[in-house]
Amino acid sequence: MNRDIGAALRALRSASGLTAATLARRAAMSAGKLSKIENGRVRPTAADVELLLTALGVSDEARGEFVAAVRAAATEATAWRLLRRMGPSKHQQAIRALEAQTTTLRLFQGQLIPGLLQTPEYASAVLSLPPGLPEQTKAATLAARLARQTILYEEGRTFHFLVCEHVLRWLICTPTVMAVQLDRLVSLSRLPAVRIGVLPLAARMPDFPMTCFSLHDTRLVLVETFHAEITTTDPSDVQTYAATFERFAAAAVFGDDMRAVVETVRDEFLRDRERTCPGSDGRS
Repeated sequence: MNRDIGAALRALRSASGLTAATLARRAAMSAGKLSKIENGRVRPTAADVELLLTALGVSDEARGEFVAAVRAAATEATAWRLLRRMGPSKHQQAIRALEAQTTTLRLFQGQLIPGLLQTPEYASAVLSLPPGLPEQTKAATLAARLARQTILYEEGRTFHFLVCEHVLRWLICTPTVMAVQLDRLVSLSRLPAVRIGVLPLAARMPDFPMTCFSLHDTRLVLVETFHAEITTTDPSDVQTYAATFERFAAAAVFGDDMRAVVETVRDEFLRDRERTCPGSDGRS
């Protein structure tokens, strides 16, 4: 199966007139990885196939044939240790390429503020969590993550985010950094293409926030666990996550109600800062 898919991708590339280096660059992939895929030494993930087919500009019919070919192994897990070995910044670039192919992104987060909505300071705190990254790697990864956020301002796209209220209170950084991050959420919620919902702690929930996941149109889902990132293109799996997203959305608050929840938590962090900062009571 690996060799057949790889040979077909190589044939498509040859027919397109693209060099391996050009295709790899357009698909946010290393030339070495593309070579291994084309020669059947590495089984491409569903996300790899999506990126390559888009970069090649294949027809919908050809795309359907490839999707059918990888459906037998539609669910794939890539361990975080392997992603780190590939390079976190390159992983961010691959996510950016996948997001660039997405018209409607739906993202559920019960763990942290979504990367597309993070401030630089909050993102830096996330990337500093164990096992941590060397400073140079961390800087490159941070830059790549922040570069992804330009897509929020592109026309013709829509973004739907669902964030659990406990995420707003999860203090992985200083209260000041968290307050600024929450201000950022309020600001981004006013963008015409961005819809942010918060699942209040006091509301009745339809399920547990077992994992975070993102739905890219209706073609694939990325699921993050502690040990791996899972990609699935199986239609029944995609539908399961779409239905889960809608159940949580029905319990969420949006618009002014959402902003009121976020601003309440933000103000709590600001009060915490005032209590801990010298001279906060007006005396020097």
